[in-house]
Amino acid sequence: MKSKVPVLGLVFSLLVCSGNLVAKERRGAEVKILKNDWTVQKGELIAVKPASLLLMEPQSCADVSVDIEDIIKITVVRKSKALAGFLIGIQAGLGGALVIGLASSEDDRLFAIYGAGLMVLASPIIGLIAGALMGSEQTIRIVGRSPEQIKADLEKLRRQARIPNFQ
Repeated sequence: MKSKVPVLGLVFSLLVCSGNLVAKERRGAEVKILKNDWTVQKGELIAVKPASLLLMEPQSCADVSVDIEDIIKITVVRKSKALAGFLIGIQAGLGGALVIGLASSEDDRLFAIYGAGLMVLASPIIGLIAGALMGSEQTIRIVGRSPEQIKADLEKLRRQARIPNFQ
C-alpha cells in the first residue's frame, strides 16, 4: 500500500502542474494608456522605446506610437485567473485528500478524514485568492514622477512587451 503513494503523487503532480506544452508566439501585454488630453489608447504592447511606447491597435492592427511625455498613466490589463486558481485548488485538494487517505493507517482514519476534509475545503479558496491576485491589473503612473522612477517602471514594462529587447 505504501508503494502506491509515490506513484499517485507523481501522477497527481503531472496532472496539476503540467502547463501548456505547445509553443506559442509571444504576445505583448494588453495595455490602456490614459493620455494628457484624457483620451484612452488601448492595444497590445509591442515595444518600449526610450521615449515612447509602440502599440498595436486591436481593431485595425495598426502600429501606434505614444510619446511618454503624453502619458498620464499606463494600465496593464490582465484577465482574471480566479476561476483557474479555484479549479486548480479543487484538484490539489482532492489529490491531497486522496494521498492522505491512502497513506493513513487504520489507527489514523479519523484524523485522515478531518485532514482530507479540511484540505478539500481550503484548497479551492486558497486557489481562488491566488488566482485573483495573479490577475490583478498593474498601473504605472507617469505624471509627477522623477525620470529615474519612470525609467525603472518602463524597464519592468519592457519585459511584458512582444519584443522585450527592442533597440
